[in-house]
Amino acid sequence: MDLRKLKKLIDLVQESGIAELEITEGEEKVKIVKGGMAAMVAAPPAVAAAPAAAARPAMAPGAGAAPAGEPAAAQEGHVVKAPMVGTFYRSPSPDAKPFVEVGQAVKEGDTICIIEAMKLMNEIEADASGSVKAILVENGQPVEYGQPLFILA
Repeated sequence: MDLRKLKKLIDLVQESGIAELEITEGEEKVKIVKGGMAAMVAAPPAVAAAPAAAARPAMAPGAGAAPAGEPAAAQEGHVVKAPMVGTFYRSPSPDAKPFVEVGQAVKEGDTICIIEAMKLMNEIEADASGSVKAILVENGQPVEYGQPLFILA
């Protein structure tokens, strides 16, 4: 399924009164859920896409971030945002250690996470240097384009 078609499906869900849409084409399966955090956690992580209408910054356990629901802009520092829609992963594999931890120093260009989009693993690099002040997304959570992922100080 190409990105143009996926974008049209997301727009359809946003404009309509439906809360959830699931489409299967051959071996590809896409589930789009409209709504808050509870609905997104219930979605299968490898196939979910989130509409741009709902901003849902969330905390990783022990991340020391602001309470869920507080805008990321209220925190000080550089915000690293998701460059695409997909599934957020903190490590290269389930048994590997995370790319970064809270308090760790990173340089511009360092890999800080992976976003899986359409079965492709995309390494996301830090766009600024600093130390990781907060991780705003939980491992395996769907993310949307422009959603805050990290705060660097």
